[in-house]
Amino acid sequence: MLSRTTEYALRAVLYLAKSGGRPHTTQAIAEAVQVPEGYLAKVLSTLAKAGVLHAQRGPSGGFTLARPPERVTMLDVVDALDALPEIKECPLRLPEHTPVLCPLHRRLDEMVTTMRRTLAATTVAELLAESLEPRGCEFPPLARPTVRGRV
Repeated sequence: MLSRTTEYALRAVLYLAKSGGRPHTTQAIAEAVQVPEGYLAKVLSTLAKAGVLHAQRGPSGGFTLARPPERVTMLDVVDALDALPEIKECPLRLPEHTPVLCPLHRRLDEMVTTMRRTLAATTVAELLAESLEPRGCEFPPLARPTVRGRV
């Protein structure tokens, strides 16, 4: 659904949110989130131009979030890189689909609208809090069998 570029951006933003406002270099972020450094440099630059990140030059420079994590949404990040366009007119420009969208494009538009709403309602702070919670799906290790396969 979202591009790899957007996934990389979200990883980087979460990493910076965890760092508590300390600037990090592109190299440090790339290593931490396991993204190619050259590619990530372009992504971080785009996020800075969009106002999601702040870029500081110099020996103690690097990238930080431009706003507190409570005020940065997933939609902010997605829109900076791969805006999810709403479908307001027939992409095929068919006259019979004007002014009302055909069923296919109407449903696709509903899906995009729902996704945008969900992304807008999810802050980086919420994602960060959820990532710190213990996993509910982990199971205890299996008991080792004793003699002849009996537990």
